[in-house]
Amino acid sequence: MRFIATCPDETKELTAQELAALGIAETRLIYRGVELEADLETAYRAHLWLRTASRIQRIVATLPAASLSQAAREVPWSEFVLPRFPFAVSAILTDAAARELGEAAVVGAVADAVAAATGARHDPEAENPVGLVAHVRAGVCTVGLDTAGRALHKRGWRVAGHPAVLKETLAASLLLLAGYDGTEPLFDPMCGSGTIAIEGAYIALHKAPLIHRGKDDFGFERQAGFDRALWRRVSDEARAAKLPAPRAPVFASDVRPEYVELARRTALRARVEKHMTFFSGALQGVAAPAAEGLLVANLPYGERIGASAGLYRDVGFVLRERFSRWRAALLVPAEVPASSFGLGKPRSTFELMNGALPVRLLLFDRRG
Repeated sequence: MRFIATCPDETKELTAQELAALGIAETRLIYRGVELEADLETAYRAHLWLRTASRIQRIVATLPAASLSQAAREVPWSEFVLPRFPFAVSAILTDAAARELGEAAVVGAVADAVAAATGARHDPEAENPVGLVAHVRAGVCTVGLDTAGRALHKRGWRVAGHPAVLKETLAASLLLLAGYDGTEPLFDPMCGSGTIAIEGAYIALHKAPLIHRGKDDFGFERQAGFDRALWRRVSDEARAAKLPAPRAPVFASDVRPEYVELARRTALRARVEKHMTFFSGALQGVAAPAAEGLLVANLPYGERIGASAGLYRDVGFVLRERFSRWRAALLVPAEVPASSFGLGKPRSTFELMNGALPVRLLLFDRRG
């Protein structure tokens, strides 16, 4: 079966590396995604283990856009869509010719064909409908079946209460770009709601990031061909792969005690709280919690949280004086020069997006 794992374009190499670790060596990088082939068991495993992917779609048809209505009726939709679940078709039109066809015409052609073949109801307003995506480019309509359901950054453990949360997939990407594999101490001194540290704890525990999604939460559980026995076996294997304790400690702190408590409650819901150490205090006054390790910080920025040049100088001073044997990964606004920290030239710099905000990840090596 053919699939597309969608992700931010700037992190698609990470997603390809994750797929390779699952045994899917032959992949193709595409715009904002990775195309792959996998059997059903490996596909189920990917839904549990991919930390950086946004969604997964199964490619069910590649159709000529010029005769879409007729071609869509020749697809065996009953192999993919069950009549008892409503479905919704969305269209992505990526060039001028596709836009001339029009979104309504593309959606209508696919929706009418699916409804005629299966008896299922096209209802975009339904709660959590089975999703079909019609992507039209260069005269070809590629139809993908959304097998993930909710976006994969929705791990199932988020607790509300912080004004500027980091997506779980971005947090995992920061850690993987920094080369974190769970074998060295990890410290987030500006943890906010705890996302980076919790994702780090999952890596340190070799814990599948999507293992706590609820029953029928994945899209494929409501689609034709779902093998519940196989899915249960793959899920049980993922649970058994979790280590009894992290390979190295994970620390999280914040200047605001209420955020530390929020991070602790979120970690409890993620079922990793007992494996983490939380404390409150400003970075300017904190001591290194271990002799060496990786410090990762999402520095305050953006529309809702401000930051100043003084903070960057303070961060650089603390890293030089108290964390000289630590590696550091700092997420900052794209316009902030690396020289603001006084740490010399970063070993690596990665251009990323945090929502609509362009940001950069600066990686600094040990200085001791």
